[in-house]
Amino acid sequence: MAQYLALTYTADVDWWAPEQAEELAEYRKFGVEYAEQVKASAVLHPTATATVVRVEGARGGPVITTDGPYAETKEALTGYYLIEADDLEAAVKIAAEIPAAWGGAVEVRPVIVAR
Repeated sequence: MAQYLALTYTADVDWWAPEQAEELAEYRKFGVEYAEQVKASAVLHPTATATVVRVEGARGGPVITTDGPYAETKEALTGYYLIEADDLEAAVKIAAEIPAAWGGAVEVRPVIVAR
């Protein structure tokens, strides 16, 4: 079986806030329904907690950090699922069931497994 990373892009919210409870329940339902195919998953803290790291020039150059998100967008990277599926078509069918796909977006990428 191949592995695919499903990156979720949704509104940049605090998923643990009470007003997100109903939507979070949908994610939990998805996790239960696809427990066999989902090998890992995580919710990310809001982008305001992010630190962007850049190295000036080449490796070993000065490290520059910036607080906050990389770019301002309507939707932000808010989580991921590592999915095992027979092929991309099967992975896309699973990704379509992730609640983020209903009002945001889910980016599906094949994973290169180190050998």
